[in-house]
This record gives sequence, C-alpha cells and structure tokens, in this order.
Amino acid sequence: MNKHVIRIIGYLPGAAKTWGVVLVIVISLLVGFAARGLFTAAPETPSNAAGHEAHEKPRATQMWTCSMHPQIKLPKPGLCPLCNMKLIPLETQKDDSAGPGELTLSDSAVKLMDIQTSPVERKFVEVSVPMVGKVDYDETLLKYITAWVPGRLDRLFVDYTGVVVKKGYHLADIYSPELLSAQEELLQAIEAVKNIAGSDIDIMRQTAQATVEAAREKLRLWGLGPEQIAAVEKRGKTSDHITIYSPISGVVIHKDAQEGMYVKTGTRIYTLADLSKVWVRLDAYESDLKWLRHGQKVRFTAEAYPGEQFVGTIAFIDPVLTQTTRTIKVRVNAANPKIKLKPGMFVRAVVQAKIARGGEVVNAALAGKWICPMHPGVVKAREGKCDICEMPLVTAESLGYLGLDKTKAQKPLVVPASAVLRTGMRAVVYVQVSGRARPTFEGQEIILGPRAGDYYIVEQGLAPGQRVVTNGNFKIDAEMQIRAKPSMMAPEGGGSASGHHHGGGSSNE
Repeated sequence: MNKHVIRIIGYLPGAAKTWGVVLVIVISLLVGFAARGLFTAAPETPSNAAGHEAHEKPRATQMWTCSMHPQIKLPKPGLCPLCNMKLIPLETQKDDSAGPGELTLSDSAVKLMDIQTSPVERKFVEVSVPMVGKVDYDETLLKYITAWVPGRLDRLFVDYTGVVVKKGYHLADIYSPELLSAQEELLQAIEAVKNIAGSDIDIMRQTAQATVEAAREKLRLWGLGPEQIAAVEKRGKTSDHITIYSPISGVVIHKDAQEGMYVKTGTRIYTLADLSKVWVRLDAYESDLKWLRHGQKVRFTAEAYPGEQFVGTIAFIDPVLTQTTRTIKVRVNAANPKIKLKPGMFVRAVVQAKIARGGEVVNAALAGKWICPMHPGVVKAREGKCDICEMPLVTAESLGYLGLDKTKAQKPLVVPASAVLRTGMRAVVYVQVSGRARPTFEGQEIILGPRAGDYYIVEQGLAPGQRVVTNGNFKIDAEMQIRAKPSMMAPEGGGSASGHHHGGGSSNE
C-alpha cells in the first residue's frame, strides 16, 4: 500500500480512520481485478470462436427404441409400449454413402460379427438322397410247388418252413391213380412199337411212334422229369407214386399242405424263394422324388453288418404317393450271392445324384445309352431289345437323364444354403456391395429353385461373381431391423415388422 496514503490515514480521527482503511482495501481489490483482466474482454481467437459456436449449436435430440420393435422411437427412456422391454438408445450416426437398404460396417465390426462371404457361381452340385426300408423277396424268383395231378400226399420230405433246398431235391411223394393209367398208356404204346417194328406199312410205324411220344409228353406235363419217364420205360412197370422235385434252389417260405392230404390239380404244396437276388423296398420323401431315376445306383447298409456296404439298382418307382407317410415307394434290385441279406432286414440307403440346370440329373455313364424300362440293369450302347423281357429299349434321356457332354454349358447357378434367409414364400440373401471403401452389405430378394445338398439353385436375382454372406447374415439382418431398414421380416423397413408381442404390455401405455 502506498506509504503516503498510510501516513494520511494516521492523521484521521478514530472513526474516520476505520472507514478510511475499508476504502483503501476496496480500491486495492478493484485495482487487482483490473490487472488480471476480469473486467476486460479477452481477444477472440480461432479456437475460442470454434468453442463458442459448438456451445451455441443445438444438441441433437437422443431417441430411444426397442430392440424387439425397432419401429418404436421415443424421445426419452422407458419401457416399450408393445412388449414392456426396456428401451435402448438409438444410434444417430449415419453413413452418407450407404443407401436405404444397405448397411456399412467397420472392419472391426465385420471381424467381431464373424461375417464370411462366398461367391455366387455356376457348377454341378451333388445331392444325397437318404432313404430307409427293408429287404424283401424278389417276386420274380418265387416258385410255387403244386400238385400237377390229383392224388394223395403220402410223404413230405420237407416238413417245416425255412429249409434251404437245392435244385433237384425231392420234396414230396404223391399217390395218383391218373398217373398210374398214364404210365400204362406209355408202356402199351412202347409195346405196340415193338410189335410192328417188322411191318412194311410205314404209316403204322409212324402212328405207333407218335403214340409213344404223346404218352411221354402227357407224363411230362403231369410233372415227371425226363429221368423219371426213362426209369418207367426201363423198368417196364408202372408206379402209383410220383416224387416232386424242387425246380430251383432257395428257401421254403411256406408249407401249404400236410401228409395224407388229398390234393387236386393246382393245389399249392410249397412256396420257395430264391435269395440269390433280393428286393430292397425303400421309402423316399416326396421332396426327394425329383432326384430319383430308374437305373440309379443305390448304396445301402444293414444293421446286421455295420460298416459293410451293399449296392443295388433302382428298378421301380411307385407312381402313387403313400398318403399316411407322404413317401414314395422305391424298389431296388440287389445281388445277394452269399445270402447275407435276409428278408425283413432293416436297411439305410443313399442315392448320389449330380444336378444340372433345371434340376436335371446328370449321369455320364449313361450318356447316349439305351435302357430297358422293365429291367434297368440291362444297358446297351445301341437300340435293341431287352435280353430278359424282349421289350424295346429306350434312351437314357427319356428316363430323365442328361449326358455330361450335353450339359457343359448348363451348370446351375448356386449359392450356399447357409446364405439364404427364408420366410415363407420369400428368400433373402445379403450381398456385399463392391467398390466401397468400407464393407457394405445389401439385402436382396431372390427366387430359389430346389435345394441340392449344401446349395440352393438360384433361378433369379443373382449373377455369377457376386459375393453373398454365408456366416453372420442373421446379425446383419438384426442390425437392419434395429435401424428400421429393409430386412428379412420387414421388407419395407420402418414399422412393417410390427405385430410381435410378448405379452404383459399394452399399446396404449
């Protein structure tokens, strides 16, 4: 404080001296504030001006939305009026480069969401058609052992079912009076031939010989084999019993008669099944019917032989759908040389089919070949007739096949099945937009053909070379819904996905 001012205050009386001190203190404070510039305006620098403008700029209003109902946007936090879930802050950042149906992400977000893409391409794809079924008898190899003449069954050599017999085994002895008279006719005819052997009349010798042949034929038609007829001629005596022999090798699956039973012509005695070839009756779902063709190779396994594969050929596809199971019966012919496959065994089968554009089945081995529609195992290089049934052969193309040489330019356009989001009649994929600085994805609705294994055939909506999201597409779609952009469930974006209720809330809240 100035010493002259202090000296002056010293000469003042008591009360005035007190007020003088106070006045001096106030003046000193005013002088100090002025020195510090509190009462002077600071010069406006560029940084101060920017801060002032930022302070003056109105702040964006924070909006709040529901994670389950992105169409809900409220100016303050609270509960969703539809589902009572707690609202979350709505991000207001926008990427000016992204269109209304696009989503732009940072590289770190792409890694965090584990987004993976695959190219759309044209290629042949393979389909595995699983089927289940059972082994059955080959109906074409069943034989019925019947009585060719009326009589009485005096002995049954095979007296229970399940017996394995070989061709030529004796099965039964039958007594027949008619057979006795037929043998007598043969012996008399032979005797007549001997009696006129020295005759000069040719017509008589020819007639007698014709009578012998007719008697032999009658015995043959009544079930006697050449050896049995020769034995009767050699013996020169009739026999009142005839032995029935097995015409095939197989298993007796039915015994329809008993010893001592009188039978008529045509009465069934046994049923035999040749198990060297079997049928495998499989059930295929109707959705897999488009991949099945006559003549396809089928690989199957049986529960009795784990790890061992058997091979057969599709010989018949039932034209009628089974209503109760919604399946189609498929019959497979399979060789069974070691008789491992037993009728009634449960099997699991798989058909591999290579698919071309339009869902056609490709089989290079059958290109230009001819197949029997009744016996698909008969395949020839040129037109002709079946060796088994003598039916005219048909082209492999007429049975739904395409030769590989005809389909080089007809590979189907396919995308991985994991890339497709399906909602009823719609199918959506997320395509990576090319030419963007940051990863950008856009939802695209496409028209699908049938599913072929791990791929879908694309009929419309994509082009070769585009990249579709195969992993992380659900995360992208969820983000699109949160931002109220077009998505799988809301193709128009915004509030078109409303209607999802969890209960407990009211829209009037």
